[in-house]
Amino acid sequence: MLVQENKLKKFILDSGLVSRDDVRIAEDEAEKSGGSIGDVLVTQGKISNDDLRRVQAYSLGIPFIDLRGQKIDFAILSLIPEPIARKHNIVAFRKTESGLEVAMLDIDDLEAIDFVRKKVGTRILTRLTDQESIKGVLLQYQKSLKAEFGDLIHQDTQSMQLLAEDDDNPASEKDLKKLAEDLPVVRIVDTLLNHAIIQSASDIHIEPMENQLLVRYRIDGILHDAMVLPRESAPGITARIKVLSNLKLDEKRLPQDGRFKIQLNNEKVSFRVSTLPTYHGEKTVMRLLRESSGGFNLESLGFHGQGLEALHDAMNQHVGMLLVTGPTGSGKTTTLYTLLDILNTADVNISTIEDPIEYQMPRINQTQVKPEIGLTFAMGLRALLRQDPDVIMVGEIRDGETASLGINAALTGHLVLSTLHTNSAAGTLPRFIDMGAEPFLIVSTVKVIIGQRLVRKLCTTGKEKYLLSKAEIDALGKKADLSRILTSLKEEGIVGKDATWETIPFYKAKPSPECDEGYKGRVSIHEVLMMSSGIRELAVTNASAEKIEAEARKEGMLTMLEDGIFRAAQGMTSIEEVFRVVSE
Repeated sequence: MLVQENKLKKFILDSGLVSRDDVRIAEDEAEKSGGSIGDVLVTQGKISNDDLRRVQAYSLGIPFIDLRGQKIDFAILSLIPEPIARKHNIVAFRKTESGLEVAMLDIDDLEAIDFVRKKVGTRILTRLTDQESIKGVLLQYQKSLKAEFGDLIHQDTQSMQLLAEDDDNPASEKDLKKLAEDLPVVRIVDTLLNHAIIQSASDIHIEPMENQLLVRYRIDGILHDAMVLPRESAPGITARIKVLSNLKLDEKRLPQDGRFKIQLNNEKVSFRVSTLPTYHGEKTVMRLLRESSGGFNLESLGFHGQGLEALHDAMNQHVGMLLVTGPTGSGKTTTLYTLLDILNTADVNISTIEDPIEYQMPRINQTQVKPEIGLTFAMGLRALLRQDPDVIMVGEIRDGETASLGINAALTGHLVLSTLHTNSAAGTLPRFIDMGAEPFLIVSTVKVIIGQRLVRKLCTTGKEKYLLSKAEIDALGKKADLSRILTSLKEEGIVGKDATWETIPFYKAKPSPECDEGYKGRVSIHEVLMMSSGIRELAVTNASAEKIEAEARKEGMLTMLEDGIFRAAQGMTSIEEVFRVVSE
């Protein structure tokens, strides 16, 4: 925004946001760099971007509008399509005889203003606003779209063709193909998929019941009923999904697997499809995999402190094994891909064997397991060793043969990454031994074991602050080492040096217009077990998981529960959510 420097300086001083000394220092810096006083003050952290926008708006005589907490009529809001609103941070909020009032973060974005003017065919009145206002209004798009999709589904189920079939009179492939191309069926399936993407669902369950077809979405790890459709709509919807994923339409007695990809709002989403015969018909489950989900780093995944250092040390070595453990849906694949992304440099050859390939990564050779033709994890791993790899990723170690090959690969000069299904990091070593691996080989190769779970994050507008009572602190102390957690919080600067458990604020979920249950999104909690000399000695003697965990805790490892409490003390999640996820 073109504001005269002298004018801007005067308004910043008049605002009282910063001292005269700060403005003088910023002025000197701006002269040297050829920049603006306002930008320098933002870079130095003296004022926020929103503060600068308010001052600029005031100096230019442009109205500043605060839209936080305001409900905007969807007819007005939808005048600007959501992708444009999100990309350019511009929202329509009021229409008057004078024109359409739009709130923006940057009134110099002439491209967006011109687009809106041409679309609505009326005068555009620009207003400046802050990031929280834009964020809140963008959420209203989702709420309105949910209602709109519900209406679409209802209308289309009224007009779709219904196909009655039973065990004695199964529908033919020709009938099913015709049904899959029925326009209302196509629209219903498209709407279900778009609806799931907008709600950030990870899975869609389509379940035939005796008298209805139930659709459920898994959002932030919790299944929610999304909608109920007529029982007779099941054949058409299942047939449409089979057509999209290239499955056999008339095969209903055996499970089938497939996948397809769609694009919504410039975002590519892959759907991994699984059909399964059930008593009332075929159940369909689709896993959503967003191709834009990359760009993570270890810190954004939730690693910190001693665990983060141990992981970096292991990744800097050229040989050994890094293992990620946890149940299905605990974020293991995301962690593995993040590690691969960090290791993916021009001087290394990375090869993977996966089932399935969930994300395609540039410069990485990814192979899909196909057991039906003999391409198992073990066979694929053998082949990879002849491909001159530096780093190998095995999607999952499921049997003794794959475990043995993975250990041998790590012994012969490769860095091997893989996952196992165990409940804790300490339980991985006994599990390996159960698979038939030699303990002395395991301790020679395994460098770090990560155990993890996903907990729901508290919504910024849906949480309630409270302090722990003496009874609550005592109860927590029986399940976790509170002194070690407090030390970690102080060392990492999360709380002050004088903080105690009685003074640290915690938060509870509180439903809000933006978050129905007070949660939105998920973050991982971890335990990172380093292969120390003490743990090696225990593993060689076939010690139990409990003894291995006790030794790791002595050496400073935070358990998943303790890491969860650490996250709760940061205000990211609630203690109730941590206990829900981390089962003893």
